[in-house]
Parts: sequence; structure tokens; C-alpha cells
Amino acid sequence: MVLVFVVFLILLILGLPVSLSVGISGVLFFLQHPEMPFNQIVQLTLTNVQSISFLAVPLFILAGHLMNASGITTRLLGFADVLTGHMRGGMAQSSVVLSTLMGGVSGSSTADAAMESRILGPSMIKAGYPRGFSAVVIGYTSLITSTIPPGINLILYGTTAGISIGRLFMAGLVVGLMMMMALMITVAIISRKKGIPPVREKRCSTGEILRSLIKNIWAIIFPVLLLVGIRLGLFTATEVGAFACVYALGVGIFVYREINMKNIWRILEDATVDIGGIMFLVACTGVFSYGIPIDKIPQRITGFMLSLTENHYLILLMIIVCLIIFGMFIDGGIVVLLTTPIFLPLIKQIGVDPIMFGLLLCTVSCMGILTPPVGVAMYIVCDNLKVSMGEWMKESIPFLITIIILMIFIIIFPGFVTWLPNLIYG
Repeated sequence: MVLVFVVFLILLILGLPVSLSVGISGVLFFLQHPEMPFNQIVQLTLTNVQSISFLAVPLFILAGHLMNASGITTRLLGFADVLTGHMRGGMAQSSVVLSTLMGGVSGSSTADAAMESRILGPSMIKAGYPRGFSAVVIGYTSLITSTIPPGINLILYGTTAGISIGRLFMAGLVVGLMMMMALMITVAIISRKKGIPPVREKRCSTGEILRSLIKNIWAIIFPVLLLVGIRLGLFTATEVGAFACVYALGVGIFVYREINMKNIWRILEDATVDIGGIMFLVACTGVFSYGIPIDKIPQRITGFMLSLTENHYLILLMIIVCLIIFGMFIDGGIVVLLTTPIFLPLIKQIGVDPIMFGLLLCTVSCMGILTPPVGVAMYIVCDNLKVSMGEWMKESIPFLITIIILMIFIIIFPGFVTWLPNLIYG
């Protein structure tokens, strides 16, 4: 597998698409072992995407596109502004809350960053917010979106690891809210240092908040319906994805009336492109990861790390460093698919809760969208707001430190992550 990993990195450096880099390098394993039937490559690409659990991925992607097109996003922004406008850096605080609310809508950090940089970013700059600060706030708060259910990476991890997606969703809700509070504190501190005033002097009245809540209730209750439906056994994780599509379509057509026959085809086309890319990626990882257990890569990594230390805190910190490095070069979804079968046996052996580790893995690997050289969300936000790479890196430091501190807190106190899944599921 060493040659497979080396070729994979070379292909990435040469600029080949990630999915093709994964698939081509995976084929090398079969060339190294001619005793294995070559037609197994085709079987692996098919069987890796024929899981019922994986059906939730395209369904939630389609639901996210429908939700964004239904007008829910702009209404959620208005609700976020009502809640945070009186705080220091009110518009930046709105970005944090909006990303939290968007977690129950799109489940994609990249989509959230792209949307907010177009809708909220220009308004922040016009109001006098520094460009670099505005871009970084929008970028790093988008990490909340992939943690709040239905985060796509949570589904990928749960399916690959054979872990309850419902439990992961409950834990993701807790981590997402913890991340929201941590980032709001960071924004408040930086806004005070930069002298950024609140949007308005007084806090909105309870009546104004309730009126905004009622106005946006169709968007806000969706994550609640999703979690309650799974817990009560009304839906499986896959079935709730289908429910999400029907719900988004109904809200867009009959409530907000922003989805019609003119734009429905564009929505379906955009969703098909995203779904095709992800499913092709998943199919290719089936070929790539096939040789991992055969060459006993998990056992070797486990033995190596345990030879350095048996302290599970230090082992988890080493894994975080590995994930940060992987995320700098590889998309977060691929990191989840490739590293889950490698690290899961290790964390089980040292007694770490797989639910907690899943949230750790999904959050840290997703940070790669905000770091060079393959930071997709970073490039999108910087391009939309005309921010230089140097300015982005400088403003990113306090937010990066905040996320790392939060991950260390989760490692030391895993009960904060697992209490809700344990309370609801027993």
C-alpha cells in the first residue's frame, strides 16, 4: 500500500481530480497482486455505493439544493440578525447563527460559505467590517454547518464505521452548538479589539423575536422534525432524507412560492452534478481502501502509535495532527472515507467512544476546506470578497486556535458529546 499512497499523492500534486487520483492509485494494488481477479475492481466500485445507508447522501444533497432555492436562506438570515444585531460585531455574529441554522438546511460547509460570501459578505464590507475579518468569519463559521445534522460527512462516517447515524446526529447537534458558542465568543473578542460596533443599540424585544420565529418557523423546525422522526422510529436515516426532499419541495412551492417549473430543472441539474461527483468519489474509494485491511495497515499504525505512547489523549492528538495534514490536501469527505477504516480499530482498542471520535474526525477533516493548498471554501470566499491569501491567513489564526481548543476540550471531556445520544437512545 506504500506505493499506492505515494502514487496517490503524486497524482494530486500533478493536479488530477481527487476521485481519479483515488481510483487510479487504488488499481495499483491489484497490479501488485496479480493473483487477485482484476474484475473485482468493477465489483468494488459498484458494491461501495449500493448500500441503503449511502442512499441518504444523494437525498440530503438534493434536499439542500431545494432548501436553498426555496427562499429559506434569506429568511434565516433575517432571523439571525434579530437574535444577534445588538451584539458586538452584530453582522459577524449573524454569520455564526446563520451557519448553525443552515446546518439543518444544506449540511454542506462549502455550500454555506459560498452562499454567505455572496449574500452576507458584501453587506459586512459595506458596513465597515474589514474584508479579511469578514471572509474568515464566513469561512470558519461554515464548519458548524457540516456538524449540525444532517451533515453529509456524519452520514459517510456512520455508514463506513457501521455506527448509528441517529446517535451521530444527536452528538453533532451538541458539538455544533458548542462550536457556535465558541465562535461567537471569538467574534465578540475580535470585534471589541477592532472597534466594530453592534448593528443596533438595543436588544430586540421578545415580541419581535417571536414574530421573526413564526415567520421563519418552516425553516427552523426542519432539524427538529428530522431528529424526532429518527428517534421515534418514524424514519430511518435514509427515509428521513426522502422526507427532507418532500418537505423542502412543499415549503418552496406552497409556502414561500419560490420554486416553480422554471427553476426546478436548474435545481435538479445542480444537485445531479454534486451527487454524481460524491458518488463517483465513494465508488473510487472502494478500490483504494480494499488493500488497507489486507496489508494490515490499521494494525501497523496501531502498533506504531502504541509503541510511542499508550496515553489515549496523546494518541488522539497525533490523529488530529494527521487529519489536519490530510485535510490540507484532500477533501474532507475523502479523508473520512479513507481514514475511518484505518483509525477506527485503533480508537476502539484504546477505549475511545466511536461517536465522539466521529465528530472529531468529521470536524477536523472538514477544516481542510479553509486551509491551503486545497481549501475549496477558502478560495471561493476570498474570490467573492476580493481578499488576499496573506490577509486570510493572518485573520484565520484566532479562529483556527478556537477550533483546536474546542477539539482538545472534546477529547478531555467526551461526556459533553455523548450525553445527548446516551440520554435519547439509552
